Amino acid sequence: MMKKISKKTSPILSETILVKPLSVNQAWKGRKYKTKEYTLYEKKVLALLDDIYLEPSDRMFLQIDVYYSNKASDIDNCIKPFVDILQKKYNFDDKCIYKLLINKHIAPKGQEKISFLLTPLA
Repeated sequence: MMKKISKKTSPILSETILVKPLSVNQAWKGRKYKTKEYTLYEKKVLALLDDIYLEPSDRMFLQIDVYYSNKASDIDNCIKPFVDILQKKYNFDDKCIYKLLINKHIAPKGQEKISFLLTPLA
């Protein structure tokens, strides 16, 4: 059963999922086709995210904290696939994201994760 969160609730979503971030390079074959790895990642992330009904705002703020085990990982490499999965799960359009904050952290191997906060932007 999905719980409903009103537009007045802040934060709309705040969650941590224990999944290794997938890079955009691993996600796409060429420009149009998802890789098998991305399809499996998408299914895993969708299953890990809370089942709630989101009433999106016209202007939203998204903060993402990415915990990589490799210091050489680019800060933004996993963002597009992850945001695409968020909008699929919570039925919003990422064009409504007006502010994006990304923080990179280093975690021990096997403890990679992604935390995020999605809230209306005043």
